[in-house]
Amino acid sequence: MGGERYARGGPADRRRRSWWSRRRRGHSAAPVPPGGRPPGGTGRRRALVAVPAAAALALTGLTACSSSGGGGTPTLNWYVFNEPSGAFAKAAAGCSSSSNGEYRIAINVLPNDSDGQRQQLVRRLAAKDSSLDILALDVTWTAEFAEAGWIRPITGAARRQITQGTLPVALDTGTWNGQLYAAPLNTNIQLLWYRKDLVPAPPTSWDQMLSMADSLAKQGKPHLVEVQGAQYEGLTVLFNTLVAGAGGSILSPDGRSVALGEPAAKALEAIRALAHSSAADPSWGTQHEDDNRLAFETGTAAFQLNYPFIYPSALANNPALAKKIGWTVWPSTVPGQPSRSTIGGYNLAVSAYSHHQREAADAITCLRGRDNQIRAAIDGGLPPTLEALYSDPALVKGGYPFAAAIHDALASASVRPKTPAYQSVSLEISSTLSPESSVSAGDLGSLRSQISDALQSKGLVP
Repeated sequence: MGGERYARGGPADRRRRSWWSRRRRGHSAAPVPPGGRPPGGTGRRRALVAVPAAAALALTGLTACSSSGGGGTPTLNWYVFNEPSGAFAKAAAGCSSSSNGEYRIAINVLPNDSDGQRQQLVRRLAAKDSSLDILALDVTWTAEFAEAGWIRPITGAARRQITQGTLPVALDTGTWNGQLYAAPLNTNIQLLWYRKDLVPAPPTSWDQMLSMADSLAKQGKPHLVEVQGAQYEGLTVLFNTLVAGAGGSILSPDGRSVALGEPAAKALEAIRALAHSSAADPSWGTQHEDDNRLAFETGTAAFQLNYPFIYPSALANNPALAKKIGWTVWPSTVPGQPSRSTIGGYNLAVSAYSHHQREAADAITCLRGRDNQIRAAIDGGLPPTLEALYSDPALVKGGYPFAAAIHDALASASVRPKTPAYQSVSLEISSTLSPESSVSAGDLGSLRSQISDALQSKGLVP
């Protein structure tokens, strides 16, 4: 993954990984996250998540098969990624208690990696499994699941409550064909993290960042740019951000045709420029978000394009370095134009096969409430979707000093292509762009053709 120079698996590496092994949610990214968080590795069998003692009392004995009716308080099975800080478990316990007997929430852990999560949900939903009630969906899955009829539109009072005060770009990820299908639980977005001791003022454009890195290299100083480059969702996110930052998009607004034009050519040239510069990490072509985090913590890099989880990790693993870290929005693809970093995160949806759809909708409004979002942000590193929280002292002073930068990035964020065939589209993009050293604007024609072919699929292949 990150190359031998990081001594993967050795004692030093285990110390560097200690914070992340305790705190990782398992994405973007992708992921990661798909969702914008780092990938977690192989899938695991579904089980109730380990929870703090207080939460365990509220969830004891709840299993996936307990969702069916028959009188009494119904159990709602929440299928979600493994959030190890306990934030989700506390939210489930709190909402169960405050529902006054309307429902109890049981957490059912999905595999760590996003592809494994989707595969398990797709197979269960295709079988019309009624034990699924609340689904945690990567922001790229809304169109696919809605088109397949697996999730129900959110309407009435629940919709009004969910849309009030929620970041518009987050709501966009849960919307398909004008209907809200999924409620934003958490969002995620990349920032440019840089060494303040090496770069007094951060770069504002991609070219300027490469120029600064080259200057540092000539001085024999740390200079690398850490960004995702492995052939996976993270590479698609990189391309989408660069295309959007150049004023373009991958697909048309309706998601039915390819829209790659001159902005896409600029994005390809930006990737090529990094690949052939002194700023490129020798391991770039195999790096995921976590590899970038580890590399930056070794002190060899001056810049890192990554999610907010890297900051508390640096505080734990390299406090001296953490004091030197600055942050700002992504550099622009075209000088003078705003950057448009790609939004990640997870949304909550009601399964079409649930026997408790009303209760599930009520539970969703509680799970994404203010206190639960603040806890998930501070304890679990998951940025909130309620806009007011970005100026809330409870968040900013509680461990999110970069809240304003995240809010600024979200204000101009881009969304990945909205289509039921997204998985196929993403695979074509990451395949075409790997290895980065061979990428050029001349690849645009073949990329258009491959994405066009991908759009003809139904997007439901697990």
